[in-house]
Amino acid sequence: MSVRQVADYLHLNEKKIYALASEGNIPATKITGKWLFPRHLIDQWLLESSHGGVLTDRIVLVGSDDPLINRAIMLLTNQIQTRALVSYTCTGTQLGLSLLARHRADICAIHWGPAAESEKRHPALIAQFPQHRDWVVVRAFYREQGLILAPGFKNPTDDIMCLFAPEVRWGMRQEGAGSQRFLAETLAMHNVDPSRLRVTARANSEREVSSLISMGQADVAPGARSAATEFGLDFIPIGWEAYDFALYRGVYFRALFRKLLEQLRGPECQRLAQLLGGYDFTDMERLVWSD
Repeated sequence: MSVRQVADYLHLNEKKIYALASEGNIPATKITGKWLFPRHLIDQWLLESSHGGVLTDRIVLVGSDDPLINRAIMLLTNQIQTRALVSYTCTGTQLGLSLLARHRADICAIHWGPAAESEKRHPALIAQFPQHRDWVVVRAFYREQGLILAPGFKNPTDDIMCLFAPEVRWGMRQEGAGSQRFLAETLAMHNVDPSRLRVTARANSEREVSSLISMGQADVAPGARSAATEFGLDFIPIGWEAYDFALYRGVYFRALFRKLLEQLRGPECQRLAQLLGGYDFTDMERLVWSD
């Protein structure tokens, strides 16, 4: 829609529309000096900015897969029953952020490299999206990352180089997944060419790749300790990563998000975290980044 059309649509004068667009307070894009407004985004903006609007009774979470997050959402769903909807779709970090930027999701779970570098990496990652100025990044927990192995498969204690042998079958994650990024950096550290690995399975989540290994489709794959434990698989630790939530500021104060954090802090999730292993809640709920 043009400025005149969106002004008529919203029953505002054109001067006000220009002001909202210039301040970045309404979905708009400028092409050859002319403001244009995607109608579906205007409609969504109206819903999200309405007090008690329909979107306040639901949350769509995308991004990185994690067994503990999945458990927290199931507990929350059973708690709220039909009063609201919480949805979780495991897409991997980068696709999740793209969905967040397009307002297809409210929250994106991200992890992108070693925990010690997350204070720089995660803000740099979200800065690729112009919408990131409307987001905040909140720490959920730290998570142990490494290699998931079939039970009884070669279990090196000091040297993992034998896992890069031609006969070893690898399960790979999709590009843009945090675990795949972690693997790429591990291979680079050991001077291993990724193209030389024998890839026999591909998966789009932590739990899917663990399932493939448990069904004998691969011998080893990148992933978190918790996913390995959940499927009764072996695990070689490589390091710790930060698992964070990127979300819109308005969602940060939404009751459903606060309830999700309450479930993560609650006794059932904490007990599961102990059983799965590889979790550290030291900085939980800390605001990692805000514009």
